[in-house]
Amino acid sequence: MVDVFGEVDEQLRSERLRTFIRRALPVFIGAMVLSVLIVLGVWGYGQYRTSQAAKASQAYSDALDTLTKGDEAKAFDQFGSLAKGSGPYVALAYMQQAGIRMDQNKPAEAAPLFDKAAAAAKSPMIADAASLKAAYALLDTAPLAEMTKRLTPLSAGDRPYHIQADEALAMAKLAAGDTAGAKAQLVKLGSLLDTPDSARQRSQAIIALIDSGTAGSIKALAQQALTAPPIQLQAPPQPQSPDQAPGQAQGQAQAQPEAPQ
Repeated sequence: MVDVFGEVDEQLRSERLRTFIRRALPVFIGAMVLSVLIVLGVWGYGQYRTSQAAKASQAYSDALDTLTKGDEAKAFDQFGSLAKGSGPYVALAYMQQAGIRMDQNKPAEAAPLFDKAAAAAKSPMIADAASLKAAYALLDTAPLAEMTKRLTPLSAGDRPYHIQADEALAMAKLAAGDTAGAKAQLVKLGSLLDTPDSARQRSQAIIALIDSGTAGSIKALAQQALTAPPIQLQAPPQPQSPDQAPGQAQGQAQAQPEAPQ
């Protein structure tokens, strides 16, 4: 009798096990398939990004070659096509377009392109370089209120181009006739420990001209400062991943470089 009950109990356990396997197996197989799909999806997305980065890199290189050959119109269009995409080359393409417009003496067209580069840049250093160049492009034409709005954030002590922003703001005040404000800005610039010697010497020379009253006009003072030997913005070191932009482009930045007019 005991053997009969044991056999029945064994059959019931076997039946429960088979039922569990029938129910769990589809779930297990589904989980395995899902895991494989996720792995393939991640791998495929990585391959896609690598492919897109390679295409963008080649397109950027082709546009630079065109620009080097002197065909600015075609290069501008090539950079424009690249700027419609995504990734790190968008900001660089806008900066190259802006650089072309500056070379053509069209600062009013260059400034919006620099602004677009600043908005698209992933690197704060490149974004600030683009913003600073936009301000430079408008320095002779924009009202002091706009220049102050553009340059004041860039002149904060923790920003990479605060020295150049301070100097540009002083020139904007000088051009607007605010000699007291310009002098205060230049005094501040001369007192900063990280001010380059070239900028410090320019500040001292302009302060001396303001104090002596020998300058023919405020506009002449501003022009004299703006035609001084410029500080050059240099590209950051060439990156090693698709998320970083290789090579040097017009308007790229490096810590505490000098900035062009």
